[in-house]
Amino acid sequence: MASPPLAVLHAEAAPVLDLLTVPQVMAHLQLGRSAVYDLLRTGQLASITLGRARRIPTSALTDFIRTRLDQEAA
Repeated sequence: MASPPLAVLHAEAAPVLDLLTVPQVMAHLQLGRSAVYDLLRTGQLASITLGRARRIPTSALTDFIRTRLDQEAA
């Protein structure tokens, strides 16, 4: 039996980077649209722009929440 092509092996090993839309982040944080855009504008929440679309990596959302928890604990 032949082994899978090398490209398939690399594709399976590569981490998946999930990107969220602003409405998805709004739902996760239970915040309004303006509040989420304020977080993006001030750099508290990292994002990327793809064309005209703004996307927030799930890791950036996790980092934001972790930072806020640390601030609240201090």
